[in-house]
Amino acid sequence: MNARGATHAAARSADAMARSQFHSTRAITLGREAAVIALAGCGGAALSLFGVPAAWLSGSMLLVAIVGVLRPLPDLRKPWFDAAMLVSGALIGSAATPEALAAAARYPGSLAVLILALAAIMVASGAYLRYVARWSWIDSLLAAAPGALSAVIAVAQAKGADIGKIAVVQLFRILVLVAFLPSIMQIAGHAATGTPAVAQIVGAGDLLLLLACGLAAGLLFERLRVTAPIILGSTMASAVLHGSGFIQGTLPGSIQIAVLILLGAVMGGRVSTVKRHELAALFPLAIGSFVVAVVVAFAFAWPAAWLAGVPYATAMAAFAPGGLEAMAMLAFAMGLDPLYVGAHHLARFMVLGLAMPFIVVHLKAEPPKP
Repeated sequence: MNARGATHAAARSADAMARSQFHSTRAITLGREAAVIALAGCGGAALSLFGVPAAWLSGSMLLVAIVGVLRPLPDLRKPWFDAAMLVSGALIGSAATPEALAAAARYPGSLAVLILALAAIMVASGAYLRYVARWSWIDSLLAAAPGALSAVIAVAQAKGADIGKIAVVQLFRILVLVAFLPSIMQIAGHAATGTPAVAQIVGAGDLLLLLACGLAAGLLFERLRVTAPIILGSTMASAVLHGSGFIQGTLPGSIQIAVLILLGAVMGGRVSTVKRHELAALFPLAIGSFVVAVVVAFAFAWPAAWLAGVPYATAMAAFAPGGLEAMAMLAFAMGLDPLYVGAHHLARFMVLGLAMPFIVVHLKAEPPKP
């Protein structure tokens, strides 16, 4: 009896020790992840102090990437990534307001040209990366996608694509567009005349409903084995709730910043895995891909401006292959027609966000043979 009791006591002690070690390891891992996110937040905050456009995304990615090159950093686990994708989808879908949908209906010809431009940009820029850089088609197309960065990263994660290379090309295009597009548009004859609009913020109850519906749709898509299910389900749920007018308002700025920091931390961590000599070699490729994308986009903007009866500079902002948030911010800051620019960026963002998982569904992530 005593021997049996001693055996049970030893088993309980071993079990308690195992649980303690598990919780200790879990706490250490969580602490390291929190440190990476805090580092990303510092990078975003630093650039935002200088008024750099898209600062929270680009700054967080850059600092994590730089530190990651100097010393290894832990990758953020899947729950962090899924949380970022869930909120990103809710933010994407919140742009589908009844007003934006009604505005989109007023520019059918211009929007049709936009869809053709999307295909042309991806084919032209993707072909450049495929045949000049010798990338795989999946890496080339994801890097060439003009916007919908959250969806692109989600698909890259799900398909095992090279997020580091894709992130470098995507962020380079956004930063260059934000830095130089205003000057290009001024040369085209458009000066700033307006001020940014004040966005309505969704209430706490509606926010919980929005995230719950997005999560339910994402889990359903995951059961159906859809690529990037969380962001796709969240985007669709948010678009339906906002488009129907059932929910009004976008997400609070603090939540938007948190998502950009998380996304930047994920991207920066993947960029840091790219070898230094490879990273230096990516910049000429990013420049070439950017030039191809911009030339194609602005070529399609010309007939779109004629069809819609808007200035060419306004169409340039609507067709610019950058991120939705950055391009929308520029449009409002420069006093452009918010309905025209917003409708086109919404259409581009929604089409890419919803179609991207299906565009690459049959493509493999393995690099092509030389």
